[in-house]
Amino acid sequence: MNFKRIFLILLLASTGSTFAQKDGYWDKERATTKEIMVSAGERTIIKTEDLPVGTTEIVYRITLLDKNQQMANSLVSLLKAIPDPYGIGQGSAGAVFLMSKISGDDQCTYSLFTSDANAKKYKTDGKVDSACFSQSEPVSKDAKRISLDKNSCLKQNTTSIWFGFESKNWFLSQKIVLEVVPWVDTKLNRGWNQDNKNEIISLCKTSTMAQKMANSDDFCVCILDKIMKQYRYGEFQKLLAVEKTKVYKDFGNACYNDADISKNIYNDLRNQAATLIKQQKYNEAIQKISTIINDGKATALDYSTIGYSYILTKQYAKALKFLQEGEKLDDTELLVKLNLAHVYLVSNNYSDAKAIYKKYQDQNVTDNVSWKEKTKQDFAVFEKAGLPSKDFEKILKLYH
Repeated sequence: MNFKRIFLILLLASTGSTFAQKDGYWDKERATTKEIMVSAGERTIIKTEDLPVGTTEIVYRITLLDKNQQMANSLVSLLKAIPDPYGIGQGSAGAVFLMSKISGDDQCTYSLFTSDANAKKYKTDGKVDSACFSQSEPVSKDAKRISLDKNSCLKQNTTSIWFGFESKNWFLSQKIVLEVVPWVDTKLNRGWNQDNKNEIISLCKTSTMAQKMANSDDFCVCILDKIMKQYRYGEFQKLLAVEKTKVYKDFGNACYNDADISKNIYNDLRNQAATLIKQQKYNEAIQKISTIINDGKATALDYSTIGYSYILTKQYAKALKFLQEGEKLDDTELLVKLNLAHVYLVSNNYSDAKAIYKKYQDQNVTDNVSWKEKTKQDFAVFEKAGLPSKDFEKILKLYH
């Protein structure tokens, strides 16, 4: 190895090390290496091997050889020294390094196409208007890296590439060697592109669990992440409908119980219940809070909310049951105490109600609402809802 070659390798390594390496690999198993003889002045096309799912970059090398010349180093062997495409993309050193050490005197022009039809048309008429890239100046050798996610024509879902060559040797046939090596992104190799991900998210948002939430984004992303980790996209698509349903259910339960996600879910339910109560939709509010209670995630305030809603729907026994549960959970929560007093009062247990009203009358039920003010507000709502109100004035007189 001569000094110039060593220098190029060192330069390439130092340049690439300043950038974060990409997570992927050069797919030597599906690399293209083809030799073809082209008659003088003729055009020909070469189709690459099928590009693997997740291909984001390709590196290709074109070398024209005289009759008895042989390639000194394959492109695949050279790429072993380059950890990822950044090593090629950060300057001309990478391209020089990939160049064949030899080439003939013959020259050609070439173009890249993404369809067989366009390539065949080029072979017929030589026009390059449908090409994704065209090298119009004749070359005896060339090497380039193309990023599929930055090329508007060569996109990540491209499965094959057609190279069209035109010989610039007007007397003798020439031998063209084409080498193409794909770089495969490890994550994209699993087949999960943007469209596939959106498909899963959209299905998730129609699920029963998701529709209970005001914002199901985190929940659905959690399910997507679990599916992507467990399955390649192709594997997931091959599942039976009942199998997919079970996957959604199992992962949905796991995400539903995730600490951060469940916190958001239950807060959403609480907010929805509060809105429903303001709209006087008490039965719907009860359903929202029941979900929290049934999942074992309820606070004393949740029991207070459902107890209040049961009072307004005149289900006093249920109101009493849940308020007493809330009292066991937190005996200092005064909203629970106040609603207990309310349920005693409207169910003709004046003495127990009076004791509670008097005991806490000088305290606040929240940081800025007094016990007395909240009592007056609740009585106004109860009267409007048609609850028994004969003792309301008697209680309010206790506060004077």
